[in-house]
This record gives sequence, structure tokens and C-alpha cells, in this order.
Amino acid sequence: MPAGTHWPRPFRLASMSTLRVAGVIPARLGSTRLSRKVLREIAGRPMVEWVWRAGAASGLMEPVVVATDSDEVAEVCRAKEIPFAITSPDCASGTDRVREVARSIDADVYVNIQGDEPTLTAEFFAPLLALFERPEVQVATLAVPCPPAEFTNPNAVKVVTALNGRALYFSRATIPFDRDGVGYTGYRKHLGIYAYRKAALEKFSSLPPSQLELTERLEQLRLLDNGIDLYVAEAPLDTIGVDTAEDLARAEAVLRARG
Repeated sequence: MPAGTHWPRPFRLASMSTLRVAGVIPARLGSTRLSRKVLREIAGRPMVEWVWRAGAASGLMEPVVVATDSDEVAEVCRAKEIPFAITSPDCASGTDRVREVARSIDADVYVNIQGDEPTLTAEFFAPLLALFERPEVQVATLAVPCPPAEFTNPNAVKVVTALNGRALYFSRATIPFDRDGVGYTGYRKHLGIYAYRKAALEKFSSLPPSQLELTERLEQLRLLDNGIDLYVAEAPLDTIGVDTAEDLARAEAVLRARG
């Protein structure tokens, strides 16, 4: 990590307690559906820079670090003065990269910020971190009302929660099922941003993939399978996760419209 990176600054909650929060952006260059996507230029900046700027602008995490196994990504970060950490190419997932960074940055909470979410803004992080005012919350994530056009889209992951915000299930299917066809529209779309207390991150990374996880291809189901609760906060707006050239064009239009 470059010189000048600081230990996490305490995040002051409404309850006046403090948490040290670090943000980590896993940035693997070898993506399969859209090659080299974290370095693709969008509205004049590489994608990973947009993500980092959103996290850094929140003022709630310090440091916000890009975690990569790519020398090329590291060079871009160095040129942009973005803190980075080199992680092992053997990391099986972004969460494993976060865990590796956690071994060198001591914090109470680690935020896993997806490196392919360039339309994130600083406002996403306060509702996510506010969940940690509740001592029972070990892992937190975000959701938004699902747009009708994505009700049946398996790439828009749905989440159903209990009244207290605890996630009951995540699925690529349209859940809950509208058995009587009454025109239910309250579906919620999961956004892939997670925050973990340190012990929960360690436990999650030590567990083998679960059957539900392998069936749905959703990593967060490993937590539910092993009795680790996730709590869900409402995000301020939807994001565009970039997996295709079409997603890239949509994200560029959004960012240019923001000026």
C-alpha cells in the first residue's frame, strides 16, 4: 500500500459510539463477460476511479483501498493517487480479497465495494453503516425497489426480509411468488455492497461454498446457510453494475448527465 495511507478513521454513529471503518474495492482485471472492465474508461475516468471517488467522498471510511492482483491496475491507482493493496491471484472472490486486506488494516467494519459499480455515490454508505448501531448486526447490505422491467430478470437479484430488516432469502427468481396474481409490485432488488464486522468476515471466508450458494450462484447465501444473519438497508437509488458493453454505455450516460 502506498505511503501516506492512514489507519481507519472512526465513524461516529447517531448513538455516539465509534467504529473504525475501512473500504475495500476488489478490482480483478481478468473479468470474463467484459474484459478489463475495471480499467474501462467511462466519462473520462477509469471505472475503478469512479468507484473509489464515491467511497472516498462519503467521509465515512478511511482508507478506501483498491485490492487487486494486477500490476496494471496498481499502476493506474498509483498514477491517480488512489490507495491500493496487492492481493494474491489465488483469491477466489472479492470477499477473499477484502479478507486479505483486513490482515494489514485493522478496523471494526470492512465495506466490500464492488469495483464494477461506477454509478455509486457517496450517499450509499451512510444507510449501510448506520445498521451497525444495532449490536446484533454482523453483516449489512443494501437494496432498492426493483424496477418493473427487472421483476423477472435473473441478473437482478431479489431479496425478501423480515420486518426488522433481516434477510430471509436472496434469489435470482422472482420472490415472493405472487400466487394469486394480484399484481404484487413490492419486489426488492439487492445491491452487491456488503459491510462486515471483522469476526463475521473471518468466519465467512473460512466457510466452504454452500449448496444454496452453488445452486443460485449467489455468494451471500453461504452466510444464510451457516446461520449468519444479513441485515438490509434501503439505498438512495439504483445502480448500474457493469457486465456488458451495453451496461458500460448506460453507466456513461448516467455519469455524463451528472456532470
